[in-house]
Amino acid sequence: MGIGQRCVVHGRNGPVLGEVVGIDARGTHVLPFGTWDGVSAGDAVELSPLGGEVRPDAAWIGRVVDALGRPLDRRGALHEGPQPRPVRAAPPPAFDRRRIGARLETGVKAFDIFTPLCRGQRMGVFAGSGVGKSTLMAMLARRSEADVIVVGLVGERGREVQDFIQEDLGEEGMKRSVIVVSTGDEPPLMRRQAAWTATAVAEHFRDQGLQVLLMVDSLTRFAMAQREIGLSSGEPPTSKGYPPTVFSELPQLLERAGPGPEGAGDITGIYTVLVDGDDMNEPISDSVRGITDGHVVLDRRIAERGRYPAVDLQKSISRMLPDCHSPAEYAVLQAARRILAKYYDMEELIRIGAYRQGSDAETDAAIRFFEPAERFLTQRKTESASADSAFAQIYRLLGEAGVEVTLPKEEAG
Repeated sequence: MGIGQRCVVHGRNGPVLGEVVGIDARGTHVLPFGTWDGVSAGDAVELSPLGGEVRPDAAWIGRVVDALGRPLDRRGALHEGPQPRPVRAAPPPAFDRRRIGARLETGVKAFDIFTPLCRGQRMGVFAGSGVGKSTLMAMLARRSEADVIVVGLVGERGREVQDFIQEDLGEEGMKRSVIVVSTGDEPPLMRRQAAWTATAVAEHFRDQGLQVLLMVDSLTRFAMAQREIGLSSGEPPTSKGYPPTVFSELPQLLERAGPGPEGAGDITGIYTVLVDGDDMNEPISDSVRGITDGHVVLDRRIAERGRYPAVDLQKSISRMLPDCHSPAEYAVLQAARRILAKYYDMEELIRIGAYRQGSDAETDAAIRFFEPAERFLTQRKTESASADSAFAQIYRLLGEAGVEVTLPKEEAG
C-alpha cells in the first residue's frame, strides 16, 4: 500500500472510499472522501482500483459533475467515454509542446487591451472576497473564443453554485461548458480532487484537438485542502501554516495546462486566487505569480467606485506582451498605460484640489483621459466588445484627451 492509493473501509454504515495520505512508524494514514461515520477500529480495509480516474466524453458538455465525475445536475446518468483518464497526470514533456498561440479574444475590454490572453497561456486572477471574481469568470466563459469551457469550482459555497450556473454563466455559457463542483463542506480530498478532475476533463478535450478554456476557482481553496491533508499526515507547517507539499502540488497542477503537443489543442488556464486580507504577497499569491504567465489584480477600491471588472491596470500584466498585440495595438497600450500611470501618480493632489490646471500638459491630458476611460472599461456581464473595436475606442479617447500615440510608420500612414 503506497501514498495516493485508494482503499475502501468497510464500516457498519457501508463502505467508505479513502486515500492513503501518509505512512510512518505509527502506521498508514488514510483520509476519507466522505465521512468516517460508522467506521471503528478493526474494520476491514482493502485496496481499490477505483476513484483515481474519470472517463470524460463529449456528452459531458453542458453537465455538472462532482470531483469523482458523478452527475450532480439531476439530468440522469452521465455517458462515460471509452478511455479512462487519470485525474492526476503528468504534463506534456516540455520539448513536445508547441509555443503559445495567437491571442484569444475574451470580449472583456480590460483583458483584451491591457492583459491579453493567448492560446495556451496560464493567467492568475488575484482578488479579495466580494470583488467580482465569479462575475469576471462568467464573462470570460460567455464570450471567450474557445471550443470548450471547463470550470472547476473548488470549495465553493453551496448556495452560490446555482447562482453561478444560472445567473452568471447562463444558458449561453453553459451550452459549451463542463462544471466540476466541490463545495466547502466536503472533505479536503474532494476539494483537492475537484481541481484535478477539472484539469483531466480539459486534457481530454485538448487531446481531441479542441481549444479549451480551463477556469479554476480557486487555487487558494485547493491549497487549503492540501494543507489539511498534509498536516493530518504529519507534515510540518511552514509559511503561514502551509506544509511543503502545497508548494509542490501547485506547479504540478498548473503545468498541466498550456500549449498541447503537435496534433492536439491547447488548454488556456485562468486560476483565481482568493487573497487573504487583500495581501498580494501572502504565500499562495506569491507562489502562483511565479508559475503563471501573467496576473490580473482585482482591486476593492476600484470596485467600490463602481467600475467592473475592477481590474487594477497598473498592477496587472500579461507576460505574452508585446507579441500578443500587433505593433499598432502595443503602441496604443503603451500610451494608455503611460497616461494612466501619470494620473495615479498625481491622483491624491488632484482629488484634494492641490493641482492647478495648466501646470503640466501631461497631467492635464491624464485628467481629461481618466474619466472617459473609466466609463469605457466598465462592462456589464452581458456586454461584449471585439478587440478591434476596443482598441479603436481607446485610441479615439486618447486622441480626444490630447495624448500622443506614436504608431509604427506603416500603421500611421
